[in-house]
Amino acid sequence: MTGQLLFSAEKIKSLIEINTKLNSNYAEPDKVLVYILESAMCLVECESSSILLLNREGSALHFAVALGPKGAEAKDVPVDTNSIAGWVIANNQSVIVDDVPADTRFNRGVQDKTNYITKNMIATPIRIGNDCIGVIELINKVDGKKFTEDDVSILELVGIQAGNAYRNSHFYINTRESIDALQDSVSQGKDFHAFIAKSPIILDTIKVIEEASKVNSSVLILGESGVGKELFAEQLHLKSPRREKPFVRVSCAALSPSILESELFGHVKGAYTNAINAQKGRFEVADGGTLFLDEIGEMPLELQAKLLRVIQERKFEKVGSSETVSVDVRIIAATNRDLESMIQAGKFRADLYYRLNVLPLNIPPLRQRKDDIEPLAYFFLQKYSSETKKPFVDFSTPAIKALYSYPWPGNVRELENTIERACILGNPPYINLEDFRLNVSFPPVQGQEVDCMQNCVLESLSAEDKSLKNAVNEFKKRYVKAILEQNDWNQTKSAKVLGIQRTYVSKLLTELEIKKQM
Repeated sequence: MTGQLLFSAEKIKSLIEINTKLNSNYAEPDKVLVYILESAMCLVECESSSILLLNREGSALHFAVALGPKGAEAKDVPVDTNSIAGWVIANNQSVIVDDVPADTRFNRGVQDKTNYITKNMIATPIRIGNDCIGVIELINKVDGKKFTEDDVSILELVGIQAGNAYRNSHFYINTRESIDALQDSVSQGKDFHAFIAKSPIILDTIKVIEEASKVNSSVLILGESGVGKELFAEQLHLKSPRREKPFVRVSCAALSPSILESELFGHVKGAYTNAINAQKGRFEVADGGTLFLDEIGEMPLELQAKLLRVIQERKFEKVGSSETVSVDVRIIAATNRDLESMIQAGKFRADLYYRLNVLPLNIPPLRQRKDDIEPLAYFFLQKYSSETKKPFVDFSTPAIKALYSYPWPGNVRELENTIERACILGNPPYINLEDFRLNVSFPPVQGQEVDCMQNCVLESLSAEDKSLKNAVNEFKKRYVKAILEQNDWNQTKSAKVLGIQRTYVSKLLTELEIKKQM
């Protein structure tokens, strides 16, 4: 071995070419990952290869790319973290496995689905900083040979390049999307918000909006506080023939009944004590355009009747006047209240509800459209990095995992406030988990889960009733409650996860006295 280089000149040249290629194509991450694998297979000489990435919650692996005789079939097979790849991620280190079938970490899931026999393999982490985000696997060395330490060294260098390229590509795409959103916002005017969506459910909602925008029918937008109902109202206006006309916003919860009436319908001079001058109402201001009535559930009953008439006849009288004013206004209303329950309680007019609810739009909470979390987070990062004059470039891996695992009860509004706070309090270049200042415990690591189980056992042992039935029921209660919490207390979804009937979930809630904390 004296005088012999660890890598041949040809392999060193290939590594340099890989680095050059990876740093010249950030716009297409899939092509980057394919190129990484093809290069690794040529350098190490093997039959198959794959790149597996950890999902954002850090709970499962999926094939980003799979090459080889059965690569296309393998790509859609889920990979358990209880596997060789899972071990690499958990331990954040490379591994050589000479006899894969005999290895206790081997999970047969992919092999059983594809009928491709894995004999030997090497795997190395893909890291961003010190955090492992995925694994490169090279499978079955050519000509029945065994993988060597030199092969691992080459693959680790490729893994470093892959981590840097993935991070740069990821940042490039998110930055580009944020800039595009800002440009759209500028083109729409300073009075409108940037609209960012990636989840299928919101993209489907946009298709509904595009159809609804062609007509003048009233729209009722429903959803929890902070989901962005006003932004959807803006999209309805911007996609409609009324886009060049005014879009006027009114919060029905922010004003007292008397002021709200004057705000909506206007008043004449002397209509009341402080009415020194005549004033146009929002309906007149919005003539030809769109009037957005936010928090419509807070509108007093006496005003609901007057609003109903405007919707039906497009006519009203100003406060203090008997002269009828005609307007051409499209009404979009929004609320986080259960209007049907309010109707039953006599707090909301049924006829007004039916007039408003011609085209209902239900906006799901952020926790039910997790695909939107990351693009929104990067948009807010770009925005508040600029405002705070701090050059943040990305989130740390633990921070990204927290973004996905946190339930966001305040929805998009809370996410924006959290990113703004992190930019103010954090230090560039990365936003770290502690910068969020979220008052919550994130999902435990494996050791903490063991502690939780031990605590359950210890509590059962210290209980007066030490029977096996009581211990099982205590575990069952904790486990079922945890599954319900993960699924937002949706019994149908939880039943599927638990592998039982929904009716049995309801029975367990009663038997085990499982209650949702308010």
